[in-house]
Parts: sequence; C-alpha cells; structure tokens
Amino acid sequence: MSQKGEGRGHGGMDFIEDYRLVQCLRTGQPMDMNVYDAAAWSAVSALSEKSVARNSEPVKFPDFTRGAWKTTPPLGIIEG
Repeated sequence: MSQKGEGRGHGGMDFIEDYRLVQCLRTGQPMDMNVYDAAAWSAVSALSEKSVARNSEPVKFPDFTRGAWKTTPPLGIIEG
C-alpha cells in the first residue's frame, strides 16, 4: 500500500488517510475522527482570521465536546 501513495500529496499520507477512511466505511469500523474532531479542524481557519484581524490577539478555541474529550476512549488503531 505504501507504494501506491508514493509521489502523492504530503508524501503519500493523503493516500493513506483516504484509504483508511474508505476501508472503515466499507467494513463498518469506526472512523479515525468524529464530528467533534471535524468541527475543531474546520474552526481553525475562521479563528485564525479573527485573530489576524485583531493584530494576532489570541482567540479562545471552543470546546465542541463540552469537556467530553477528556473521557473519550482512544482509537483502536493506537496502542497506549
């Protein structure tokens, strides 16, 4: 599989992430990110723009999970 990603975006990592997503969808496995992760990743651009407009003032990053991230179990593909 690593050879299929050679020469592609981000050193082949884009291919690996897309492959993993499709694999999870096809086999019914939980995906590597949830809706809260997606919201957090999506917020970065808007919050950066807001910070820049305020002369690089820090901007509070929202906790979309309301603290639930502290008790979310680790992904099965990551060993502790």
